[in-house]
Amino acid sequence: MTKKNISTRHSANQPSVDKDAPLKEDIRLLGRLLGDVLRDQEGGAVYDVVETIRQTAVRFRRDAETQSGVDLNKLLKKLTRDETITVVRAFSYFSHLANIAEDQHHNRRRRAHLLAGSAPQQGSVAFALSRLDNAGVTGDAIHDFFKHALISPVLTAHPTEVQRKSILDAEREIARLLAERDHPMTPKELAGNTELLHACVVTLWQTRMLRNSKLSVADEIENALSYYRITFLHELPGLYNDIATEIATQFPSHARPSDTPAYLQMGSWIGGDRDGNPNVNADTMQHALGRQSATIIEFYLGEIHLLGAELSSSIALVHVSPQLQALADASPDTSAHRADEPYRRALVGIYARLAATARSLGVTNILRHEIGHAAPYSAATELGFDLNLVAESLKSHHAAALIKPRLSSLMRATEIFGFHLATLDMRQTSDVHEIVLAELFAQSGVEKNYTALHEEQKIALLRQELSQPRLMYSPYIAYSDQTNSELSVLRAARQIRLRFGDRAIRNYIISHTETVSDLLEVLLLQKETGLLRSQSDPGALPTSETRHDLMVIPLFETIPDLRRAAAIMQELMALPEFARQLAQQGRLQEVMLGYSDSNKDGGFLTSNWELYKAENALVKVFDHAGVKLRLFHGRGGTVGRGGGSSYEAILAQPHGTVNGQIRLTEQGEIIASKFSNAEIGRRNLELLVAATLEASLMPPISDSDARHTKKLQEFEHAMGELSERAYSAYRNLVYETPGFTDYFFSATPIAEIAELNIGSRPASRKSTRRIEDLRAIPWGFSWGQCRLLLPGWYGFGSAVSEWMNDGDEKAQAKKVATLRAMFREWPFFATLLSNMDMVLAKTDLAVASRYAGLVADKKLRTSVFKRIVAEHKRTTQCLETITGATERLAGNPSLARSIQSRFAYLDPLNHLQVELIKRHRAGATDPDKIDQRVHRGIHLSINGIAAGLRNTG
Repeated sequence: MTKKNISTRHSANQPSVDKDAPLKEDIRLLGRLLGDVLRDQEGGAVYDVVETIRQTAVRFRRDAETQSGVDLNKLLKKLTRDETITVVRAFSYFSHLANIAEDQHHNRRRRAHLLAGSAPQQGSVAFALSRLDNAGVTGDAIHDFFKHALISPVLTAHPTEVQRKSILDAEREIARLLAERDHPMTPKELAGNTELLHACVVTLWQTRMLRNSKLSVADEIENALSYYRITFLHELPGLYNDIATEIATQFPSHARPSDTPAYLQMGSWIGGDRDGNPNVNADTMQHALGRQSATIIEFYLGEIHLLGAELSSSIALVHVSPQLQALADASPDTSAHRADEPYRRALVGIYARLAATARSLGVTNILRHEIGHAAPYSAATELGFDLNLVAESLKSHHAAALIKPRLSSLMRATEIFGFHLATLDMRQTSDVHEIVLAELFAQSGVEKNYTALHEEQKIALLRQELSQPRLMYSPYIAYSDQTNSELSVLRAARQIRLRFGDRAIRNYIISHTETVSDLLEVLLLQKETGLLRSQSDPGALPTSETRHDLMVIPLFETIPDLRRAAAIMQELMALPEFARQLAQQGRLQEVMLGYSDSNKDGGFLTSNWELYKAENALVKVFDHAGVKLRLFHGRGGTVGRGGGSSYEAILAQPHGTVNGQIRLTEQGEIIASKFSNAEIGRRNLELLVAATLEASLMPPISDSDARHTKKLQEFEHAMGELSERAYSAYRNLVYETPGFTDYFFSATPIAEIAELNIGSRPASRKSTRRIEDLRAIPWGFSWGQCRLLLPGWYGFGSAVSEWMNDGDEKAQAKKVATLRAMFREWPFFATLLSNMDMVLAKTDLAVASRYAGLVADKKLRTSVFKRIVAEHKRTTQCLETITGATERLAGNPSLARSIQSRFAYLDPLNHLQVELIKRHRAGATDPDKIDQRVHRGIHLSINGIAAGLRNTG
């Protein structure tokens, strides 16, 4: 076939002056297909309206012409309600399609880098190993790291994921078809591919973008499980194997660490996070583990069936090990057709045992029934043992090549996922625990008014009860619904661990931890429900009696809580009762840090600084106690909630805070952006491993280097002074400005976001309009929608300008030099500025001013928005002074281009959203007059803006 018969589309491995040419080609193609669908479905007139709006918005964004802005407003105001819906959908879907094209281009560029044989990319495990090797880190240290590490991304169901699963499925198919076009195709194949892409866009257009009903917890569980089928089940085991190969390549004296424990494991809060969510209870926990178990066992069954088709070796041609032969002989498979195929017979037996296991764990819809009956496995390790027998037999009989294609990954999967798939965390707020225990104390006659006790009295009483062999709970006493519910949750946790294994549930997180008693209360509740036996009871001492204990994990969220964290843990670990818990936990203790609430409480700069200080203080306390610290980072999608690059964030952690142990949340729409594409998902998982590896093992600058120590102290002192000023500026605006709450509820779509069917959790912890009661997630989400993204930068400008201008000219120059040195030499500060730079690149004061116009009180509107504009100006000026860059994202031009290209499509959505909110709120006082089309249009615009900004939740 001649070359001209093959598609000559730009390919990742073809030299091209413009590396982004394939991306532009994909965006043009998808935009053209969307236009074709729009013209066909809605008519040429509507298409012309959308296209005119698009061109006007592009002109306004490119040239900043006042007339273009006027023209745009006129065009939008003239739209009928039905036209408005169509225009919102069109621009929303373009944002979605542009995201798909960008993700595909990231994959394309990564493959081009690998095909070119270039040096390993930063963020890869190969790059990390190379750095460590150059730094003198030994192979023994690498092997020891993987032997003891735990790296765990934890999926949560926080309400910022606005995409329906049906939409995500269609978009994944578009991504697959785009990827096909990078390979040589005949004209006929290319035309067929284009037709399928067109069909997918039609599907998108004809699929309802919004949910008709609010998500239940069960829905959230199913949504999360879809990412396992797409990415985690296949990519995690594959990543393990690739990492083992990299280690063997760079450290050839060390054997492939295939025997290392599962160092990268998945976690979940979905179905176990009760904090502020009345829909989560014992039943949802049982349901979550049941569905998780069904998902992983279905995967195992499918893989074993395929493996049976592949391993057709005959004993007429090759020998097998005695162990494998015994496994085959024990199989219920008596077919004469497979009498000489021991591997197939053995796998039929494994399949039968696994099917029996599935039924014992509640799985009823096994797609492919087994041949004959067999005893179920009691644990996933038994399944792994049988699979290992198969592998060892293949290896010892000239068939090692047959292990890698499927069996190797399946064996690793059993170690990673067990029969539970992911560890389900439990979480509840400390206030609830206090209420429940107060009732138990009162009903049992131990203490009539527990809540009125001072902290020292509470600790003494809790320690006393922990030592008692008897329980306070009685089945003959009537308790409140809340107490019964909370106790049933803990009893369910014990049952789940017995049924699905210890790794199914092993962590209990306490929100709003403020005192030592908050932690002891959960230990006592465990004792009351059979998860913890009394330490004075001789029957509790054997391991078999105490193995069901859950690790009690404090969550420090607000600024005051972060400042008390180290002292609380120091006091707790000194208690004999907790020391015994630490011994059972291998002298390892986890602490969770909340990025979201600390930001809402104290602002971006202070939140980051207090987190940094808390981590350093915890390291010192834990080192002194001889306890290993594992930090759990409660990060969100926005920079204001700890978002940004996970890789950079881990590397910027203070020395000694990682040490091979890290957990971090993956929340909202970030889950979809990271893991809805298998290749991108694998890359993000590798980034976590590489960053943890580097942060744990890269030798620090010696503490004996007095110059370095002095400079770091200077940096930290400056940061402390900046934080005080930033905290004051932020608190003054958000909590001390009269009417600011009214401004926020009027100038952002917070009320409309609360109405979206995007999660089972309410937007506020209490039914008030107080910002203190509002969840940090919708707080950040709302500021993103109105394009201010205030939680990601406010207070920085005031802090830096005040600090720099304090002193004479010489002192000011020295402070500027200090800030620039902090940016160059201190990863913490550099990452902080990098994240803020990205937020400022997405901020648009002109658009935000339209939202400010929604505030009815003109005086309040003018006063607050004027302050925000002034602070924005100070912040950008200070950032430019420190970094020397006058353009946003100067160090990341590809991201800068990506963000800039989106504005022309986001602007119309923002302007339309403002207009729709005006109409909606005008009729909101009378429910009978609410126009559901307007309501739907607002929610569609929220979806489109979230897709365009990508990390807004």
